[in-house]
This record gives sequence, structure tokens and C-alpha cells, in this order.
Amino acid sequence: MTSPLPEYEHTPIDVTDDEAEDAWVSGYAEAPEPATGQLDLEDRNALRRVAGFSTELQDVSEVEYRQLRLERVVLVGVWTQGSVADSEHSLTELKLLAETAGSLVLEALVQRRHRPDPATYIGRGKVDVLREAVQATGADTVICDGELAPSQLRNLEDRVKVKVVDRTALILDIFAQHAKSKEGKAQVELAQLQYQTQRLRGWGGNLSRQAGGRVGVQGGGIGGRGPGETKLETDRRRIMTRIAKLRRELTTMQTTRETKTAVRRRRAIPSVSISGYTNAGKSSLLNRLTGAGVLVEDALFATLDPTTRRTTTSDGRVYTLSDTVGFVRHLPHQLVEAFRSTLEEVAQSDLVLHVVDASDPDPEGQLAAVREVFAEIGADRVAELVVVNKTDAADPMVVTRLLAREPHAVACSARTGEGIAGVLAALELDLPRPQQRVEVLLPYARGDLLSSIHERGEVDTLEHTADGTRVVARVNPDLAGALAAYAFTPA
Repeated sequence: MTSPLPEYEHTPIDVTDDEAEDAWVSGYAEAPEPATGQLDLEDRNALRRVAGFSTELQDVSEVEYRQLRLERVVLVGVWTQGSVADSEHSLTELKLLAETAGSLVLEALVQRRHRPDPATYIGRGKVDVLREAVQATGADTVICDGELAPSQLRNLEDRVKVKVVDRTALILDIFAQHAKSKEGKAQVELAQLQYQTQRLRGWGGNLSRQAGGRVGVQGGGIGGRGPGETKLETDRRRIMTRIAKLRRELTTMQTTRETKTAVRRRRAIPSVSISGYTNAGKSSLLNRLTGAGVLVEDALFATLDPTTRRTTTSDGRVYTLSDTVGFVRHLPHQLVEAFRSTLEEVAQSDLVLHVVDASDPDPEGQLAAVREVFAEIGADRVAELVVVNKTDAADPMVVTRLLAREPHAVACSARTGEGIAGVLAALELDLPRPQQRVEVLLPYARGDLLSSIHERGEVDTLEHTADGTRVVARVNPDLAGALAAYAFTPA
């Protein structure tokens, strides 16, 4: 559970109609050290910036720069619609994202505008105010709460004189830190390259320089486009080549995963996906339901690599539970595309456990953001059971409101175990049930078929007789075919 954040202070400003668009609300929030309950998070937070040391902008790549210097940041947002609380929720989430990436948030600024400025994101006159805030706090990075165009990033950097990162780049960095499997790393790298393709630039004009007359000797190498090709063009071509290779690798990995999924489908094993907002407690719920032992950390996007566990219902039916990557408001389109093969497993499941954090300031916003992604990947047609989690830390009135708002929902606390029995009962009721009724007399030598009935069907009656085991059950068509030879016909 994330510790509550100090509320941003508001100073009312009397402005004219012409000045209303440039009205500012600013606040200051001390950021505690990120929780380091797991070894990988300890390693990630081990290298901290030493105050008082400064380095001028150097000719390094964007990724290298963020890895080295994304530490002391100022947050900037543009409030275009909704209430003041909505704008604060968005900025508070950006603060948590920045801290997850290993940053120290020094100050947060919000501007009220009808729409972001097309040149500098915030009003041109307010860029000077932002630069003064950066200089006063000693920040080395500005993080904008939105996806900025390449020209907006360039204009802000030129005027503020520090690195500017948008929300999309920040989320991509967090995904890159947390990806562990080969497929997860390939998906994140693909998303990063797609994002960077249109944002390649260098400090000064180094990327616009041509290779020169002796391109083969000076490093252009075989495959270059000749002495007239610029470094920018060379880098862009290499990125496109790498993107093509990653897509081929992901296609191969997807084929392997589809093969495993096909086996489960052939055996008619129901699948349940645990989905929801990031840090809503999905991994904790998986551990509580199956004892999976996956990483649980109070951090955003702690889980990127899907985990699937086999478990059984109270009456012995087998099904699978899968923990999936969490979602967030304004999830970058590049990530949805890169993780589409993984997210499609949610759309192909028989039931979705939609976990929502009841202790969050805006749980209804979480539900809406996740369902927006569901609609994009085609998972909105899958049966959904809403699990209102973290009841031990939430306001009981909020829990009651969510249960009243969602017609098919249960409440629990994955941390304490309260309400888990209700979740299991509701899950078992929603699992698809076998439709074909059979009545068979199985010889005692065919214990394998009896075991299959218990695992993949529903037993209505079972009786041991002198001739064998008489079973009345509901099973799937493929199992019914295997049992046809032992059909029981009353005398």
C-alpha cells in the first residue's frame, strides 16, 4: 500500500478572462525513498545522485541520459478538462511513476488551459516560470504529464535547458526496468524503438552531419547509403532493421505460447485472467488464490511477465489463473501494440477478474481506464468479475459505493485474506460449465477416465458396484466421445 501523499496547496489567483488560460496551481511534495522490499528494487535504487555535482549536457543517447540522470525532477501538467481533483489525481499518479523510475520529485506545477500549447505544451510565457522553478530546486529533468510531440520536446529543452521527458517515455523506462523474461524485454525494446523513431535528435547538429567521402573507412560500413547519408538517417535505418528483427522474434515466441494455449483448449481447461490497474494487488491475489509465490511489491508495474498457475475448484474442476501486466491511464499506444500478443490472452480467456484498488483516490477512474484497454484488445466481450481489493486500507463507504455501482462484484483484501472465500465462490460460479450429460459404467481398470471426469467435468452421482464405477456427470464433447464406449443403459 502506497503511503498517502501530501496534498498540493492551492493559492487562488484573481485573473482576467484573457489571463484565465494561464492561471497556475503549484505545489511541493517531499518524496520518500522508494520501498525496497525486493532485491531487484534494491539494486535499481542503489545508485543515487550526489547533490552538488553537475554535468553539462553531453552527446549521449536519450536512453543513456535518462538512466544516468533521471533523479531530481519537476512535474508539469496541463489541466484541460474535469475538476481540480481530477488534475491532482493525474499528477499524483505521475509522481508515483517518477518515483518508481528512481526519481526524487521536487515540485509539481499545473496550468489551466483549454488545450496544450502546440509549440511548448505549456503557455509560452509560463516556460520562463518553469525554468525559474528548475533553477531554484536544482532539478535536472522535467517530466510532462502527457505525450509530447518531438517539436514540443525540443522547444521545451531549448528554453528550460534541462532534459524534458514526457509521460510515455517515463512509462517505457519503467517497463524496461521491470522486464525479466526474453519476451518481455523484446516487447519493451520494440515499444521504445517505435517511440524513438520519430524523436531521434542529437545535441547540436551532430546527427545532421554527412558521413563524408570515405564512408567505408570512417565507420559507415557495408550497407551504408553512401557519403551523402547523415548520421540521423543511418540511425533511423538501423532502428527500423532492429524493429523488424524484434517483430520476427516475437512472432516465434507467440507461436510457442499459442501451442501451449491450444493444448489447454483441447483439454477444455477453463482459463481465468487477473487484470486491472497497476498496483491494484493482482499478484497478491494470485498468490492468495494459488500460492504462486510471484513477486509482490508496492510499486507500479512490478509485474510485466505473465504468470500462469494451475488450480482446482472446491469440487475438483481444473482451471488456470494468469497474472497479467497492469494498466494505467493513457497507456502508451506503443506498449499496447508491443504487448498485444500477451494482452490477447486476456481476450481469449473464459473469465476476467478485474481487480480495482478501493484505497485509490479515484477507483472509478481505474475501472474506466482498464475497460478502455479491454475494448481496444477485444476483451470487453469476456465475462467479468470485479474484485474490489485492499478493503483493509480503504474507506468502507468507498467499498460500499463500488459494490453498489458494479452489479457483479465482490470485495476482499488479498493482504489479510479477508473475503477470499467469497472471491473463490463467485469465481467458481462464473466458470464455464460442461454441457453434455453422460451416464457411464467404468471398469475399475479405467481409473484414468474417472480422474478425467473429476478434473474436467462435474460429477452428479458416483456409485461403486460389482461391475465397476457408475457415474452420472456433465462433461465436454471430447471427453464424452472417450466415454461413449462405457455408456450405461439401465436394464
